[in-house]
Amino acid sequence: MPVLLVAGCDTSPRQHPAPSQSDAIAPRAEERQCLAALGERHAGFTPLPDRYFSPGCSALGTVRLFSLEGDRGEIEVSNLAQVGCPVANPFANWVRFGVDRAARQILGSRLARVETMGSYACRTIAGTDRLSAHATASAIDVSGFILADGRRITVMGSWYAGTDAERDFLHMIHQSACKRFGTVLGPDYNLAHRNHLHVELSAAAFCR
Repeated sequence: MPVLLVAGCDTSPRQHPAPSQSDAIAPRAEERQCLAALGERHAGFTPLPDRYFSPGCSALGTVRLFSLEGDRGEIEVSNLAQVGCPVANPFANWVRFGVDRAARQILGSRLARVETMGSYACRTIAGTDRLSAHATASAIDVSGFILADGRRITVMGSWYAGTDAERDFLHMIHQSACKRFGTVLGPDYNLAHRNHLHVELSAAAFCR
């Protein structure tokens, strides 16, 4: 597919020292492999230029992700204008094999769209002074799902108050995400996650 470079943030990038030749070559090779893997998953995406923002905040090896492949058709993705390719690949697998299949099994309709609250944001973890994984576009916040039959299932509306099937669906895909990401946080974790599922690449194994 043709590559179109799109600016991923309004914040002006900071100037950083140029990497050494050895540092510059390895990331490019890794990024090519990651983009190739995403292409093999038939995802719709556009690679984005690397951006450096305030200290600790950067968007390197990111893509604009707008669609994924399901078992029975394309699945749209909303609001993922800038997400790290390394998290986009497990996200693609989770959406197809975890979310889409759970939707058909439990709700009787395939998945048509995943609604997200984005990925990159230069901010700290709520209540701490530590930078969030969002500061490097290494996490995605998922807020809801649109089914092919028109139903909309949101984390905010259905985690506790939905029908039995809707609650079963959300809890099943939460557990499925825990098998693919290092950190997964939902409404049972704290109030800050009452309206979304946070999926993150990390070395930790933390599922709440």
